[in-house]
Amino acid sequence: MTPARGDHDARRIEVSEAVWRVLAERGFGGLTLRAVAAEMQATTGLLTHYFPNKRALVAYALDVLERRSEERPRPAAAVAAAARAEAPALETGASALKMLRAVLLDILPLTPESRAGNRIWVGSWDVALADPELAAEHAERYRRSRERIAGLVAAAQRAGALPGDRTAAELAASAQSYVLGLVVQALLAPQEFSPERQTVLLDTYLEALRSA
Repeated sequence: MTPARGDHDARRIEVSEAVWRVLAERGFGGLTLRAVAAEMQATTGLLTHYFPNKRALVAYALDVLERRSEERPRPAAAVAAAARAEAPALETGASALKMLRAVLLDILPLTPESRAGNRIWVGSWDVALADPELAAEHAERYRRSRERIAGLVAAAQRAGALPGDRTAAELAASAQSYVLGLVVQALLAPQEFSPERQTVLLDTYLEALRSA
C-alpha cells in the first residue's frame, strides 16, 4: 500500500533531522546512507526509497543545510528591520548601512548554532568542488546572496552612505568575499577570531568602504 502523504512528509522530516545530526557530528566525509540509516535506527533499504545513491543524499543534505540556515533566528537582521520599521518612509544612510551590517553579521559564526552551520558549509566546499553539478548549485546559492547584499549596497549608495564610484554588484562581491574569508579564519582559529573581534573587523571593513 502506498504511504499516505502525511506519512511520507513525516518520514522526510525524520530523514532531514538524521542527515543534520550526521553532518554536525561527522561532516560531509562521514555522510553515508549507512550512517544516516543508523542514526534513524532504520535500514539502508528504507533510505534508498528517497536516495538512490550518495550523490542524491549529499544534494539533499545541502538543501537541508540551506533551509536551516534561512530558518535560524537572525538577531542582527531582526534588530535592523525593527529600527527601519520605525520610519519606513525614510531611507537614511544610517538605516541602509545598519541593514547591510546586519545581513553581513548574520553570515559570521558568532553563535554556537551559526558556528555549527558554517563548519558544515565550509566542509561542503570540498564535496562541491569534486562535482560540477553540485558546484553549480553552490555558485547559484552564493549568487543569490550577492544579489541580496547588492540591493542593500545600492540603498546605501542612494542614501549617500557609500560611494557611488563602484557598482553595487562590485561592492557586494567584495563584501561577500570579505565575510567568507572571515568565516574561515574564525573557524580555524576561534580563540584568535572571537565573535567580538569578528564584529570589530567587519565594522572596520565597512568604515573603509564608506571612506573609499
